[in-house]
Amino acid sequence: MSKYVKNLIVKELTQKLQEIDAVAVINPRGINATKNNQIRRRLNQKGVKMTVVKNSMARRALTAGKLKGFEALLDGPSAVVYGQKASIAAIARMLLDEQKTEEKLELRGAFFDGEVYAGQKGMEALSKLPTREEALANLVAAMLGPGRKLAASFKGPGGKVGAILKSVEEKAKQKEESAAPAAEAAPAA
Repeated sequence: MSKYVKNLIVKELTQKLQEIDAVAVINPRGINATKNNQIRRRLNQKGVKMTVVKNSMARRALTAGKLKGFEALLDGPSAVVYGQKASIAAIARMLLDEQKTEEKLELRGAFFDGEVYAGQKGMEALSKLPTREEALANLVAAMLGPGRKLAASFKGPGGKVGAILKSVEEKAKQKEESAAPAAEAAPAA
């Protein structure tokens, strides 16, 4: 391969991975072309891309940027899995699901937030992290929790007072109703 072509590939890789802050690396060795395309298609449907890279070119493409330091995962045939909108936890879950259907799929690890999560255990640890949407939902729930408790504390005593007043009112009605028939029966005697 000529130096010009290599520079074009490095430039393309740099553009693809420039805005990415987390990637997973897999070993595509042993997976035939049909299964490889099926995996790519399923990942693509979920907004995740898989790019087979030459290690030396990937190292050159990522000399600067958010992914500096992920070179430790590049050993042997490598495919980089990334997504613009998908979080690394979602990508890890997808790859673990793909590994269930394709046993030959080797998970090398992932790079996220400046740390390398190596191997199968690293991917499993990342898959247990909440996705962006789950983290936002947890944050909103945590923020609404004290307000809900405060509203309940105001509503609780007021509700008790209302229940007491209602029971007093019902007892008064019952006394009036029981006194009215007794008053009607007394003049007749």
